[in-house]
Amino acid sequence: MIKAIALDDEPPALDVLQSFCDKIDYVDLQKTFTKSDDAFKYLKKYPVDLLFLDINMPSISGIDFYKKLPHKTMVIFTTAYSEYAVEGFTLSATDYLLKPFSFSRFEQAVEKAYSHWKIQNQNPEQQYLFIRADYSLIKIPIADILFIEGLDDYLKIHIQNQKTIVARMTLKAILEKLPASEFVRVHRSFIVPISKIEKVRNKIIYINEEEIPVSASYETAFFALLNKE
Repeated sequence: MIKAIALDDEPPALDVLQSFCDKIDYVDLQKTFTKSDDAFKYLKKYPVDLLFLDINMPSISGIDFYKKLPHKTMVIFTTAYSEYAVEGFTLSATDYLLKPFSFSRFEQAVEKAYSHWKIQNQNPEQQYLFIRADYSLIKIPIADILFIEGLDDYLKIHIQNQKTIVARMTLKAILEKLPASEFVRVHRSFIVPISKIEKVRNKIIYINEEEIPVSASYETAFFALLNKE
């Protein structure tokens, strides 16, 4: 299911989006926002698959808001002004809805997003890891991993909204099981997912209020990967 949020400074517009999303079983509209700052804080902590985004807002334009996002996210722009359409599509927007739009037009846009989402998630074996810990095989959603910490022959796998899992395993071994395009080793003791990085300052990575150092031996490769994103 597609995880989504909506940002629009007009509550009635958000009511329409909520009503339309409720009719589509593969979209979970998790939250709606009238303030861009609140939406941005939420997205930094809880990345989503799709963003419904008004363009003409008083504090910041939707286009500028989208350019600031720390994670790659599909976007469907919504606005009453058709002149924004061209700029919206230059940002690789999934679609552009001109207000007021019908449910059928909305459904068409969301189906396009769903098609993109299915392509991105068509490799089911990459969605989970099974890790042996506490005398069990524990299923860990890859998307929920915040970072992995190495302690000699043990790992601490820090997971969003779950307790940390300790497993007898090396960082090298677990890195081979993770999607190479999504996870990177940044230190002899740390692996991080690119999507969870909130900011990098003075060779310190910030994830969920944790500070993770980037060591000299991994620095060049790490920043080269970030520059590709």
